[in-house]
Order: sequence, then structure tokens, then C-alpha cells
Amino acid sequence: MSIGILAIIAVLALSFLRVPLGFSLLTVSLTGIALVMDTEVALSLLPMTISEAVLSYELAVVPMFILMGNVISRTGISRDLFASANAFFGHIRGGLSLSTMVACAGFSAVCGSSYATAATMSRVAYPSMRRYGYSEGLATATIAAGGTLGILIPPSIILVIYGILTQSNIGDLFIAGVVPGLLGLVMYMGCIYLISMLNPAVAPKGERVDWKTRLSSLKGVWSFLFIFALIIGGLYLKWFSPTEAAGIGAGIALLVAALSGKLDLKTLREVLLETAYTSVALYTVLFGALLFSKLISYSGLADGILEYVQAAGLQGVSLIIMILLVFLVLGCVMDSLAIILIFVPLFSPLIEAQGFDLVWFGIVVVVATEIALITPPIGMNVFVLRAALPGVPVATVFRGLVPFIMTDILRLALLITFPGLALWLVALSSG
Repeated sequence: MSIGILAIIAVLALSFLRVPLGFSLLTVSLTGIALVMDTEVALSLLPMTISEAVLSYELAVVPMFILMGNVISRTGISRDLFASANAFFGHIRGGLSLSTMVACAGFSAVCGSSYATAATMSRVAYPSMRRYGYSEGLATATIAAGGTLGILIPPSIILVIYGILTQSNIGDLFIAGVVPGLLGLVMYMGCIYLISMLNPAVAPKGERVDWKTRLSSLKGVWSFLFIFALIIGGLYLKWFSPTEAAGIGAGIALLVAALSGKLDLKTLREVLLETAYTSVALYTVLFGALLFSKLISYSGLADGILEYVQAAGLQGVSLIIMILLVFLVLGCVMDSLAIILIFVPLFSPLIEAQGFDLVWFGIVVVVATEIALITPPIGMNVFVLRAALPGVPVATVFRGLVPFIMTDILRLALLITFPGLALWLVALSSG
């Protein structure tokens, strides 16, 4: 058990020293297994773990969804999403901020990266909001908070990784993420509207456009809406598996981009290389995480924590709250992917032993890590935004984010109190 604890401390220390997470997990896992078992076992487990993962049918979903996101991102969808959302919401007080939130949700769902969304939308939406008199705090907070929605709204790479780590059904995780993801978008928009009503100076009204203009603005986003509906609808109706959905989504994205003239050979080469680099980086991290979960099991740490929890009398909601507090605290100083890779293998056996649904727990965990992306002192989305907009003080962004963080905590409380918000569609799709 002590080796398991030391292994977690070592991985955290290496992460803070900026050692790549995949190498940290692999190095610590091999060393720990060699100490618990022996060196020969450790060296034999490494190729075995990698081969099992590489040959896994479910793992093929990762590069396909990354390819789909890269292709759609290259079609200029970020500007199209913002223009379309602004056509529908721009006339409302705070309309540009509402439009930015919708565009952030759509773009982050496609690209699968909160950081990429924050960086992209800071260039697309921030200048417009400032030009029309929006405050720095509301404009930057909208972009930082909006970027967090994409790691929950399917297709989500984070949910794929969680599913692989916990052996949960990835299709069920995607379906379970729909309602909480849309709930987050609606609650964020409600938060913006309330801020705008209470303090009109921070968010002026825009001009109303006619319905013909609104409908014509959808031309730039129809392909995204079609792919999203096809993937989620197909998974819900059991037409295809998540891996097949990823392949279909990537194929349609390539076809649409080619037919629209936005995918020449040079762009295709860049997209394929970017997909390969990202996939290899994720695979390396995932190999390390899978090996690390074996170390946690062999060291007896998971069993020791289970015994401690039983002795302490922690169970039910109190146990969930304790675990989520750990995620929230760690999220202030760590990347969300690192938190999930390191701590989900530690806590998931405990959650399963308590009789909780691992699909529901996955959604709750992802929401908790979303909050972590925008909380001080090291909300990663805030610092990505700061790099893209060097003239905006970090303190201004964090002050603007306070209402959004409170909104997220309320959403987290709703998901804990009413698990059906996440599991309702899963139950319907299962018949």
C-alpha cells in the first residue's frame, strides 16, 4: 500500500516539474511494479499492456474523433458558429456573450479541447464583444467558461478515456453526457442573461436581424449539426457502435470539407499529421495510465482505501462529495486529463463497491474537472486566454468567472441529487 501512495506522490511531483504525463506514468508504474513484484514481471507487463490497448476495438475511436475534429475545425466552423448564434441571440441584452457561449459549446464539442476553444474564440468573439462595449470581465469569462463545455458534450475524448479506464460502455457515456452538457450550456446562458439584466452596462443590446438572415446563417454550420445528430442519434438507436460512429463522423467530415473546397492536399496532409501527433501523445498517456492502474491494484492501495472508507463509515453521497472535493482541489493546480488518468483508477473500484453507476460517476467527474479548468490559482483555461489576450489581467478574468463557477457548482449538485439527469437517456436507449 505504501508503494502505491509513493507512486501517486511521484507522478504528481513529476507533473509539477513539467515532465510529460505519459512518461511520468510509465516510469513510475514500471518502477513500482518492479518493487511490488519483480523487474521481470514489470518488463513483461509493459508490452502486454500496450498490445492489449493497441488491439482494442474501442481504442480505435480516439484517432477517428480527433481526425473528425481537426477536419471540421479547418473548415472555419468557429466563425460560422459565432455568426449563426449571433444572428439568433444578438438582439438580446448580452446577446454577443450568449452567442459566444453557444459557439464555444459547439466548437469545443468538435475539437475536443477546452484550451483550443479558449484560444480560438478569443480571436473570433472577443474583439466583437469589446467593440460593442462589453466589459473585459464578462467577455473573457464567457470564453473561458464556454470552452469547458466541450469535454462533456459528445463526442468527448475525455469520456472515451474514462470509459477505457473503467471498462464502461463508451456509447452510454456519450448518451449520458448530452443532457448534462446541454444543461450546462443553458445554465451558463441563464447566468449571462442575469448578469446583463442586473448590470446593463457590461452587456449592451445588439441589432435584431430578420428570419431570412438567421436561416441563411445556418448554412455554415449545417454539416456540424448533421454529424452531431447522426453520431448521437445512431448511438441512441443502436445503429452503430462508438468506434463505427467515429469512423462515420470522420468520413463525412472529410467528404463535406472536400466538397466545399476547404480541403486541398496540403490541408489534408496537415490534418493527418496533426491527428497522428495528437493520437500518439494520447496513446502514450493512456498506456501509462493503464499500467498505473495495475500498480494501484498490485500495491493494495485500492483495497486499503476501501477498508479505510468502510472503517470510517463513509458511504453514499458523503463519499461522493469527499471524492469530488479531492478532484476540485487538485483541479486548481493540475490539468483535468491528468486528474482523471491518475485518480479514476484509484476511486472507481470504491465507487463500484458502493453500488454507484460508473457511467453516472463519469459524468459527475467530468463536470468536476470542468470546474477545475476555471478555478484559481491555476485555472488552465484562464491562462490559455491570458496568453491569447496579453492585455487582459488574470484577476479580471477570475472575477468575471465567479458567477460561472457558482453555476457549475449548482449543476454538480443537481447531478448528484438527481442522477436521472445523466442516466435518463441511457435508460431510454436501452429500452
